[in-house]
Amino acid sequence: MTTLTADRVRRRFLGLLALRWLPVGLMIPVTVLLPLERGLTLAQYGTAAALQGITVLLLELPTGGLSDAIGRRPVLLLAGVLETAALGLLTVADTMLMFVIFYVLQGVYRALDSGPLEAWYVDHALAADEHADIETGLSRSGVVLGVAIAGGALASGGLVALGPLGPGTALTLPVYVALGLQLVSLAAVALLMTERRPHRGLAALAGSVRGVPAAIAGALGLLRRSRIIVALVAVEIFWGFGMVAFESLMPVRLAEVVGDPSAASALMGPVGSVAWLASALGAALIPLLARRIGAPWTGFTLRIVQGVTVAGMALFAGPVGVIAAYLVSYTVHGASNPVHSGLLHRQVDGPYRASLLSLNSMVSQPAGALGLVTLTAVAAATDLRVSLLVGAGVLAVAAPLYLVARGSAAGTGRVTAPAPETLPAP
Repeated sequence: MTTLTADRVRRRFLGLLALRWLPVGLMIPVTVLLPLERGLTLAQYGTAAALQGITVLLLELPTGGLSDAIGRRPVLLLAGVLETAALGLLTVADTMLMFVIFYVLQGVYRALDSGPLEAWYVDHALAADEHADIETGLSRSGVVLGVAIAGGALASGGLVALGPLGPGTALTLPVYVALGLQLVSLAAVALLMTERRPHRGLAALAGSVRGVPAAIAGALGLLRRSRIIVALVAVEIFWGFGMVAFESLMPVRLAEVVGDPSAASALMGPVGSVAWLASALGAALIPLLARRIGAPWTGFTLRIVQGVTVAGMALFAGPVGVIAAYLVSYTVHGASNPVHSGLLHRQVDGPYRASLLSLNSMVSQPAGALGLVTLTAVAAATDLRVSLLVGAGVLAVAAPLYLVARGSAAGTGRVTAPAPETLPAP
């Protein structure tokens, strides 16, 4: 690890991040429509998908502690194996039970995957240079994430438009391609994500696992001691709930205004691609605003604007208006991630970094599960537009929580980077 400079660490981080999110982009246009095509109702889809969030709730913090204890690389390798199995199952899933198993596997994968790569980047960049500009790296990660998902979504739309190849339907083809790319991502993690782990073997592994409770306790201790962390985690709860409105319900809303689910699915490919390019643009430009008004006020503004855009998705009657509101919502979404992550990273030292990121993600996933169940139930009982308006309100109501960080070093950005930590040991 000593041969890696902060710049080289950042390049590897961004490359691995691109490979991690490209399969996700392929899945976006078909994630909701594929279960519906195979016989599930919208409410059944919401119930099955909610199990992903529940699984994450149960496993997120222990897996974050595992990453802090045994290292980031082994945890990401295990996550990649599970995601490969999940996508393999999705190629043939055609019953409620099979989709339940798929989403449980996805939940375990998300719990393992949440935090280790970003924590690896921050730890190793600061180890190479204690004054490394991690915020710029995190902002660039938002750009890479957006471009990767955009490319995947665009390719997915093209694959669906080509029609069925072989025994599967047109909506199944992107799943096969995502499965292949996931195997490439797994190999890249094995080759590029280096860690200094001098102690190996079963005894070292057992010692690392015994350190998991201490890592979890450390993250919870940070939550108890810092009102800023409490506020940021609370933002994540509202964000995770409201995110369902523009992520999961957009294909259904588009199918509603277009009048044809297959046409909506093909349209979601290029629309999703442009949305994630807009997300990348938001991530690239937001440091300019954050330096001008500070990260807390930037986060406040973005929450309000995103709520307004999701309301626009509900209120516009035609596809042009709905798509325009969706694109602006994703621009704000991409801009929000580096602001939130930067504030969070500046509150913690390296030994508990992945655990704190897992804690943040842990509340997001069950909030998203609750959002899926609630918003799909509201849509079934009333109207999809009412459901979107509820999601918009939840997104906007989180805005004042960012202002807790006003006046703090983390909020202003005028802070010395945390001192370099010892690299993760087993």
